[in-house]
Amino acid sequence: MGSEERTMEETFHDLAEELRRKNPHLTYEDARSWVEALWEDFEATRARAGRSYKGQEVTERIVREWIMRFGDKLHEYFSANPKFQHLLKKGPKH
Repeated sequence: MGSEERTMEETFHDLAEELRRKNPHLTYEDARSWVEALWEDFEATRARAGRSYKGQEVTERIVREWIMRFGDKLHEYFSANPKFQHLLKKGPKH
């Protein structure tokens, strides 16, 4: 693994920070949970569809795209999906 390759921890951290910039109402922990859930959902959906694994870079690109498009409205776009209900039930942090 070359030094230019990032760890999953670094990737998730960067994506969570990106999501927080897009949706500042989220805590870091909530943003991180969203990132991990979106990541897992994308990879699981690809696998169920019988598609081959394209690598971390593809998943990162898709999750980043979702953050840019839906980050400030995640609750609206993903509220109908039961996989994300646990993320929506958290109340606002004070």
